[in-house]
Amino acid sequence: MLEELKQKVYEANMELPAHGLVTYTWGNVSGIDRKTNLFVIKPSGVPYEDLKPSDMVVMNLNGEKVEGDFNPSSDTPTHLELYKQFCEIGGIVHTHSPWATSWAQASRAIPCYGTTHADYFYGEIPCARSLTTAEIEGEYEKNTGLAIIEAFKEKNPIYVPGVLCANHGPFAWGTDAAQAVHNAVVLEEVAKMAYRAEHLQSTLKAAPQHLQDKHFFRKHGENAYYGQV
Repeated sequence: MLEELKQKVYEANMELPAHGLVTYTWGNVSGIDRKTNLFVIKPSGVPYEDLKPSDMVVMNLNGEKVEGDFNPSSDTPTHLELYKQFCEIGGIVHTHSPWATSWAQASRAIPCYGTTHADYFYGEIPCARSLTTAEIEGEYEKNTGLAIIEAFKEKNPIYVPGVLCANHGPFAWGTDAAQAVHNAVVLEEVAKMAYRAEHLQSTLKAAPQHLQDKHFFRKHGENAYYGQV
């Protein structure tokens, strides 16, 4: 079932250690087939070096396992809530990459200080609020997803394909699993650059809005002209 999607999600998961975004098993990638409303996700706690495409777990949007020999990632309920709310996205990734996680642990959004950020994220990368005791002791992973959704009440998840979860770490997404990982790599680099920039200039301000607009919209939207036709 969904063998092509399993292969793509497997390959996307293998990109995480290749790009230094995970240590041990600290991350996961999923991808969804919108025709069947089934998604494929990494199994929980399986080392990356042991993974095979056939190990990927198939889930439905009711949170039920449809196929797979392993338990799905413990973050599956978070992925599920995001897929239900953001119908435009086709892949999700969660990591504990060190630079982005540092901002998350500080409970800080990442301001847009330059064009690298603006090429991929329109405005700041938000930080979802800390969960309450009741939310943590209840359906923790589901509530993590709901807190992310809350943080995007006034944001376009296609224009801002990533978020930080306070005291936790980053999530990123895209049109498919591969693009989700691409955005996670960019998020980590942007987090590193922003930290360094703040330490070089203590009175640093966000990049001018007209510069942010130029760089984002030359890559995104109906008037984009970056790259090849």
